[in-house]
Amino acid sequence: MSLANADNTDEGKKGPSLIIQLAVFAVLTFLAIGGGWFAGAYLKSGTTAQPETAKVIVESGTPEAPAETDSHEGETGSAEDDKPAPRLVALDPVTTNLSAPADIWVRMELSMVFAAPPDAGLVRQIHQDILAYMRTVTLQQVQGASGFQHLKTDLEERAHIRSNGLARELVIRTLLFE
Repeated sequence: MSLANADNTDEGKKGPSLIIQLAVFAVLTFLAIGGGWFAGAYLKSGTTAQPETAKVIVESGTPEAPAETDSHEGETGSAEDDKPAPRLVALDPVTTNLSAPADIWVRMELSMVFAAPPDAGLVRQIHQDILAYMRTVTLQQVQGASGFQHLKTDLEERAHIRSNGLARELVIRTLLFE
């Protein structure tokens, strides 16, 4: 008897009416549309600003004489700024074998960003320093993304120290192991 009464009470309770369900669905839909519009407007407002680009002078090869680097100063428009534009100098390729395993060879093509026109002797010293450093590196040290980042950081620090802060950034254009 009591089970029959319990079944009758469950059948009588059907839940909210169809109109209330449609109203809740409409409210949730408008909230989702409003949230999407707000998020889109927020994200779009952040992309309008363009990053400021720095003017870099690109020099190919090792500068041979200071007179050659002086000829590029007229092109920079140095009247705009008092400080000289950074210079991108392509270093000669570095080819050497690694410390371990010794039968693995590495070839690197590098460029260096200098704060001011570098001396040719300084560029050669940095090249020789990088060559000497690469002979002490093992293959395990440069494996993976973190190994590559550590190698780049080490080479940048050595160039920065060697140039007394004139070298700003190292660009690894090619890194090949054989």
